[in-house]
Amino acid sequence: MASSQTPLRIIPLAGVGDIGKNMTVFEYGDEIIVVDCGLMFPDEEMFGIDLVVPDVTYLKERSSNVKAFVITHAHEDHVGGLPYVLPNFPGVPVYASTLARGLLGIKIKEHKLRDNPLLALDPGGEITVGPFTVIPFRVSHSIPDAMGVVIRTPVGVVVHTGDFKFDHTPVDGKLSDFHVLARMGEEGVVCLLSDSTRAENPGYTPSERTVGEAFREIMEPLDGRVIVATFASNIARIQQVIDAAGSFSRQVAVIGRSMEQNVRIASELGYLQYPQDQMIPKERINEVAPGSLVIATTGAQGEPMSGLARMANRDHRFVEIQPGDTVIVSASPIPGNEEYVSRTIDNLFKAGANV
Repeated sequence: MASSQTPLRIIPLAGVGDIGKNMTVFEYGDEIIVVDCGLMFPDEEMFGIDLVVPDVTYLKERSSNVKAFVITHAHEDHVGGLPYVLPNFPGVPVYASTLARGLLGIKIKEHKLRDNPLLALDPGGEITVGPFTVIPFRVSHSIPDAMGVVIRTPVGVVVHTGDFKFDHTPVDGKLSDFHVLARMGEEGVVCLLSDSTRAENPGYTPSERTVGEAFREIMEPLDGRVIVATFASNIARIQQVIDAAGSFSRQVAVIGRSMEQNVRIASELGYLQYPQDQMIPKERINEVAPGSLVIATTGAQGEPMSGLARMANRDHRFVEIQPGDTVIVSASPIPGNEEYVSRTIDNLFKAGANV
């Protein structure tokens, strides 16, 4: 039982000093909540390893104390580890926002996880789990419904930002909840856990809308096919690909199992919007004139089994790279993936594409 002398323990099991596998434990007395559970791509030296997930030995040793998982958003570096971790904690609920629940539902079904309820926690809501009260707030990110969380504890307020940038013109039009941050600042915060990706770069991060403008500038003079590779969970980026394609009356085909699933779920939930006749199934790609087609695909990190890598290796079932194709790799290489990305780009050039 906790007492007035009981400390609050904040334990980053992963994600500090890394890009990926984010997972943070909040422990007070004999009760624990966990924020995020991501995965990471392996380093070049990790031969035979496909994915890296956090070491949850600390939690398994205290499995009866784990009361909830709270997810900030549905990118793989924040949710990708759940299918491998949840079997150790049957019955423990997972709280997430609307889009994250939709995308997580796919993973839970694929991995046949039936013991962990997936519960709603959206900005403006609130849950209490033992000594913790969790209050989510909206942040701008490259996926809709991204959140930070205010965690009220017996020793004070902790703020976990999740991934964020202060984007005043976000693609979905929903600004970060600055008023929540201001209110917490006035109230007093005992600990801030903040995203620091690219914090070493001076200046400001450009708005996500600048990416859409870049897509339009690239597409405008082109007569051939345009192939855009990005993360399957980067819903905002996919929306911008669709919007840019629409500006030039191009139809869009989505390739890559994970991206196809995510586009379907995001569309059903209203997070992706487009005219129905703009999207075509991948089976019809060769029926569309090159100058009227954009292909959105997985593989921005050079993943060997991704859509773009298969195209580059000339073993994709539906797409054969040809002269006149323009490939846009719409993501910076994650540290450790540079060689995979370079190899994919080299193969695309050899096949005749402009990258």
